[in-house]
Amino acid sequence: MSVWDELTGQAEAIAVFEAAAAGTIDSSMTHSWLVTGPPGSGRSNLAYAFATALLSKGPDDDEATARQVAARTHPDLGVLSTERVIISIDEVRHLVTSSQFSPSVGRYRVMVIEDADRMSERTSNVLLKALEEPPPRTVWILCAPSEADLIPTIRSRVRSVRLRVPGIDEVAELISRRDGVDLAIATRAAREAQSHIGMAHRLATNEDARARREQTLAIALGIRSVGDAVRAAATLLQIAGDDAKAITEERDAEERASTLRSLGIEPGGTIPPALRGQLKNLEEDQKRRATRSLRDGLDRIMVDLLSLYRDVLLLQLGAGIEPINLSITPELERARDQATPAQTLATLDAIATARRRIDGNVSPALALEAMLISAARKDPVR
Repeated sequence: MSVWDELTGQAEAIAVFEAAAAGTIDSSMTHSWLVTGPPGSGRSNLAYAFATALLSKGPDDDEATARQVAARTHPDLGVLSTERVIISIDEVRHLVTSSQFSPSVGRYRVMVIEDADRMSERTSNVLLKALEEPPPRTVWILCAPSEADLIPTIRSRVRSVRLRVPGIDEVAELISRRDGVDLAIATRAAREAQSHIGMAHRLATNEDARARREQTLAIALGIRSVGDAVRAAATLLQIAGDDAKAITEERDAEERASTLRSLGIEPGGTIPPALRGQLKNLEEDQKRRATRSLRDGLDRIMVDLLSLYRDVLLLQLGAGIEPINLSITPELERARDQATPAQTLATLDAIATARRRIDGNVSPALALEAMLISAARKDPVR
């Protein structure tokens, strides 16, 4: 199996990375890369596939190296995948220090930073120094939505490879093949996730996630008054919290069990006072991850609502374009008759405003209430 088999819709980018990994340090290979593309396009997946190809000692070593990279245990791989809203300067300093070591078993030492757009300017300047004068066999791979999300001095020192949004059929085929999901379910998930590979996988394989999405759309379509909007905001906040909890709960338990094993503590055993500090640090990291997961859950809800009102607007305008939410076409047609195109555009604007407000730390409940008031619909327009 090739390291590139788990990727889809990115043939041009794969060709660039394959050529670079197969060659030596020449015009096709550089020490600093930036993988950009919209959320769900597979930025980090492609970065780790490239890392695997760089770290592998040959075709016979691909599978073993891929397992180590997937587990983030390869001795020549450094990874920064923060659970915080912002990457801290100490995290980058630690990775930069690690990047100075020579490879221990492979051709290169590879450093991957996911969500490089989460670095502040001060933190970015710490990374900049490492990019300016990297050791001869160290390769940096940064991931971000776009080049504009990084400071100009970093952009000038990386080779950028932009990913495209994969097609619905491409994402569906990947999920069906990789996860053993019925193709019809995978296709619906890919369409509703708007080709976001990670979300499509979750919708295709998690019935609770599908139910929460359906509930979100039904709530929005049922708003008829300001009171409905206030109640709907509270319910959507609860849905986002449940979604975030579902994502983090299992991982938190696994991390705690793994930490206890590494400390030599049996399940249910007493934790010595000298070791409690390590568990406290883990719990603090998990709380930060929960905060980020809740914010991500709220954003997923608003992306789903954008898709809903986009479908309604297209029906109002008679665009003849297939809706994202094809499974609720009768509900979309009823919503079409309950507002004018101008009102639907105002709702879309309100959702975009709510996303900015929440990103700026406005109370999510207040932001959702203001957004959903614009979604209230009364009698069908005659």
